[in-house]
Formats: sequence, structure tokens, C-alpha cells
Amino acid sequence: MNLLPKPKKITEKGGQLLLCHSMYIVISKEISDNGIYAAKRLQEAIRQETGLLLRLSVGETRDGDFSLRITETLSEQAYEITINENGVQILGGDGAGVLYGVETFCQILQQYGGALPCMQIMDAPDMPNRGYYFDQTRGRILKLEELKKIADRMSLYKLNQLQLYVEHTYLFRDFSEMWRDQTPITAEEIRELDSYCRERHIELVPSLASFGHLCTLLSTKTYGDLCEMEDSWKEPFSFWNRMRYHTINVSDGRSLPLIKKMIAEYMQLFSSDKFNICADETFCLGKYKSKELAKECGIHRLYIDYVKELAQFLVENGKIPMFWGDIIWNSPELMKELPETMVCLNWGYAPEQREDETRAIAQTGAMQYLCPGVCGWNQWANLIENSYKNITRMCNYAAKYHGIGVLNTDWGDFGHINDPAFSIPGMIYGAVFSWNKDEIPFTELNRMISHIEYGDTTGNYVSYLAEICGHSVFQWREAVLYYENQCLKHELEEGEDLFRNVNHASVDTASAALRSLYKKLLESTKTMPENKKQMQLLSVTLQGIGIWNAIGLLAKSREKTRSFDLKKGLELAEKLEYWFMAYKENWRSTGKEGDLHHIAEIVFWYADWLRHK
Repeated sequence: MNLLPKPKKITEKGGQLLLCHSMYIVISKEISDNGIYAAKRLQEAIRQETGLLLRLSVGETRDGDFSLRITETLSEQAYEITINENGVQILGGDGAGVLYGVETFCQILQQYGGALPCMQIMDAPDMPNRGYYFDQTRGRILKLEELKKIADRMSLYKLNQLQLYVEHTYLFRDFSEMWRDQTPITAEEIRELDSYCRERHIELVPSLASFGHLCTLLSTKTYGDLCEMEDSWKEPFSFWNRMRYHTINVSDGRSLPLIKKMIAEYMQLFSSDKFNICADETFCLGKYKSKELAKECGIHRLYIDYVKELAQFLVENGKIPMFWGDIIWNSPELMKELPETMVCLNWGYAPEQREDETRAIAQTGAMQYLCPGVCGWNQWANLIENSYKNITRMCNYAAKYHGIGVLNTDWGDFGHINDPAFSIPGMIYGAVFSWNKDEIPFTELNRMISHIEYGDTTGNYVSYLAEICGHSVFQWREAVLYYENQCLKHELEEGEDLFRNVNHASVDTASAALRSLYKKLLESTKTMPENKKQMQLLSVTLQGIGIWNAIGLLAKSREKTRSFDLKKGLELAEKLEYWFMAYKENWRSTGKEGDLHHIAEIVFWYADWLRHK
């Protein structure tokens, strides 16, 4: 039996329960308000898997019924399922526990249909806060219905916190210059999503850049002079520079009131008692306009005083402040200056991520989440095996150092080119290991996810997805840096070789592997439910990887030998344009326009370049 997250204890009882139309789903009175979603979720799952439509009721149960109720004998979020010949009882320590019991039962139902083996399951999470963090700023801005699908999947795998990363992609009042060329998320959408999440016992936590990573705000003519760097608003758009150079000038007295104004507006939209101010990667701090102040008091003092001011503002407004921990790692003793309720979001994305930073924050006594990643940024398809290694390691650190949560990140560096569907395995890894830290081997877990999430009876689908990234020879990051070097005259970092993996042998090998992999993916989807098949996305992605590999080969030839095969270039330009049309259709099926126009600029430059123009 495949169940994810893996329950702590399963006891087989012998015997079988046969579902029938006369059964009721009965909610106890104490959960009648917040338990209606769990009951309807159960009702719909039974209808889908068996064709039976069971009625809902509130109050006392009878033999043969489904009973959903809360009991004080279980801890918060814990649940217990009992299936016997007289019916099904799902107990929870609270409303969330009842829902988690229902979600586990739905997975059992998916595998056994209406003839259920009798058993008892007892389960509870290792980590109280289990989150997913989606970049809703640097590329993709998902439509509301797609964000709701994320919430549904989070509920299935018992995640209970969602954060959307926002820099400029909320429709702030009085900031039209910041979002005028974007398709921002609106107050109505956030309120609706907040309510939708609450039904599923998911806390929608606001996350807003407030210090570094303020590229669009600090590139406006109105607020550009608040950037640490001079004349930031004069710079053309650059995917690379967007991540590096846009820290607010803390020595300017206008900076804090401006950011507080944005926070004050944004926090009102959420029912959560938390607020993530981000405050990460302040690369420019103390190096330009605030350089003199930094000489007086030090860069770390500039950082902590600014963060402390924002944190206190949040505390005064009844919020628990959160922030990314990458700057304070170097001076962890400064945590003691921040409010006691402040949560450090301790991130690290390497497959062999070290634990030094986690230990350092733990030794201060501060509360922390461990924050791994799904490893999709800069990729056409996620580095799935890397994400597995990173997530298992970070979840173990969370347990070892008594973290209070895990927040699994899905960043969108360089335009968020990977489709969100490729992050699903990584999201599930985070859910699985934050609930139950006991390790499940990579291959075995992929087999389980293939069955549960995709309905793939072969069990191979996720393993095939994990192979895709390995065949990208000329990657998007390198393509962007080459474009910015040629068009924007950006200098490459010393020793950077954009074509280090590109040669005729590597491109030919990748092409053959992509064809073979595509065939295997087609075969694995034959038995999958229609709504789970992703062949359009996979076809476009694999073709795109092959096209960009070929572009890299021509670019290397032109750079290294000054030779260029114009016939191949013309053929490739047309292939690229047809491919990008299909890519845009996939993008628009799940998201708003977002940064698609910035991606298009690069694609079209390459098409012209391939025509030797």
C-alpha cells in the first residue's frame, strides 16, 4: 500500500469493508463548521473512485457510517483511522487532524476502490509547520485557479503553510509605476485564495521583499533614487542584474516609511499572524550611498538596525516577523537583538548542504525553519535528484536542531522558465520528509509518487522526469548570460566559460537520449488518467532542450572559431520560433503574462542572431 506521507503506524486487522450507497458521512457537532470541507472532500473521493454518492449528516453515527470527529486524546494535527466491517472512523486532534485523516483515506480509496481492507492507522507530524514557497514575482504569476490547485495538492500531502514571493507583482495602490508593465495579483485574488487555503487548514503567509531584491521598485523614476546604487533606473532590464544590485539605501530617511507603507497595505489582505519580510541577499549594502555610514558602524549594524525596525513594526501590528537568514549567518549573535517571536528562515539548496548555519542559529536559541528547494530555477526541468538529496538533508537538520518548521522553496531565477508541474515531485518530497523524517530511498519514493500523484501503474514516471535535466547541455542560464554579454555588454565573471559542456559529442548524445526518454514517457502515460497526462508539456520541453543545445553548438563555433553554418542557423531560427509559440501556449494555460515578454526578447534575439542578423 502506497501512502504519502508515510504514516507512523499501520495495523492490519483482517476482514473487509464493502462500501454501499446507504452509508452516511457523519460530522460530529464540534467540527460541523470547519469540518464540512473534509466531509465533502471524502464524499467526492468516494464518488470518483467508486461511483457511490454518500449523504452527509451531523450528529450521531450508526453502524456502517463514516464518522469524522475530534478527540482530546490526540495531539494537534494527529489523526487515527479505523476501518472495520461496521464502518470507518476518522479521528483528529483538531480539524486539521481530521482533514489529514481524510486525505490518507482518499489515498487508500484510490488503491482499493470500494472494497477496503480493515486496518487501523495512527499518525502525527514530526514538524508542526510544513510549507511550500512559490516565486510569484520573477517570471511566472500563476492564475488564481492554478494557485488553488497548489493548495489542493498541499492538502493531499498534509502541507499547512503557503507563501508567495512578491516584489512588485501585487497591485499596490499608489505604486502604478512599479507594476504598470506587469500582470499583478490583486487584493480580491489574495482574499479568495486566503479563504480557500483556510478551508484546507493551510495558512497563507504574506512574503514581501523589503530590503534587497527590489529591482522594479528601485528602477522607477519615482523611487529609483532610494537604491543603494546610483542611477539604477537608467539601467536596461537584465535577469542577472535584477538579482544582484537593487538593495534599498538604509541611510536615506525615506526608505523605512516607504517599505512600512507597502507592508501595512499588504498585511491587511491575509488572515495569517505571520509576515515574511525576506531581507535576503543585500549584496550592495554599505558599498555605495551608505558607504560612509557603514564605515562608522559596520555593515552588519546597518543590516540589523533596519531589519529590527521592520520587525518591531510587525510586532506592533500583531504579526510574527519572519526573514531569510543568509545575512545574519555571519553574525548570529545579532539574533538576540531581534524580537523573541522572530523566525529565521534558514535556507540552503546544495545536494550536500552543510549544517553549520543551522547549528549557529540553533545555538542562539532563536526559532528557525529549515528551507530546502525543489531545484527548478534556471532549468527547463527541475533537478529532481538534487532536490531529493537537499530536502532529505534539510528535514533531518530541522529535526536534529529542533526547528519549528520546514519551508520548501520554488524560486524563479532568470524568468522561471520551468513549468510549475516539474516542481510537483520536489513539493511532495518536502511534504513527505517534514511530516515523517524516516528516509524513503529515492527510487522507491519516486515509484510511490508515480502511483499516487500521477496514476502511473508502471511506477516509472517520476524517475523518467528526473532524467530530463541531465540532457540540457547549453542551459538557459548560459543562454541568458551570452545574450546579456552580447547586447548589454555585461562582463562575464572571471573564468566563466558559457560553452564548457557544449561540443558535437555532448549534443549528439543528448539528442539521442532525449528521443529515447520521450518514447519511455509516452509509454508510461498510456495507463495514466487523462487529466494526469502531461505529454504536451513534455513534448515542448524536450524539444526545447534539444533546440537550445543546438543553438549552443552554433554559438560556440561562432565564438571560438569565428565560423558559422548559416543554413543550419536559418533552419534553427524557424524551429526556435515555432517551439516558442508552443511554449507560450503552455505558459498562458497556467499563468498570467508575467515576465514572458522578457523571455521573448531573448528568444527573438537568438532567432535574429541565427539568421546572422
